[in-house]
Amino acid sequence: MLNHITIMGRLTRDPELRRTGSGIAVASFTLAVDRDFAPKDGGERETDFIDCVAWRQTGEFVSKYFTKGRMAVVSGRLQIRSWNDKDGNKRRTAEIVADNVYFGDSKRDDQGSSSYGGNTYGGNSYGQAQNSGFGGYSAPASAPASDFAMLEDDDAQLPF
Repeated sequence: MLNHITIMGRLTRDPELRRTGSGIAVASFTLAVDRDFAPKDGGERETDFIDCVAWRQTGEFVSKYFTKGRMAVVSGRLQIRSWNDKDGNKRRTAEIVADNVYFGDSKRDDQGSSSYGGNTYGGNSYGQAQNSGFGGYSAPASAPASDFAMLEDDDAQLPF
């Protein structure tokens, strides 16, 4: 069986760090994640608010370095948890148990413009985060836009 999920969004509040009775760290936080598509009527994209929990060192890392409004990439597993509310009603909730949490923006982006509704983060359009810090290569700002040249349809020009 496979249960793996990766989401990217902004923290809706500062993470809440707690400890179990045996001293194990657990951080709870919520990510606001925009859906990939806009409604057909031309309205704004909908946003999902997804609860996340990070344990041990990952929880301490999230609590120390992430704050409200920061972009985060969370990789982990989806968990459905059952519990009884104060009235004795059985309830269920879905949350992501984070295995890894990465920065989805850079500190420099925080100082730039941020528009949560228009899907523009730090002056870049969503999905083109400059200096993203979650595993991809980001060219320096002074680098040319493209080092690629168009090839003719002739396969003889291919380097392989």
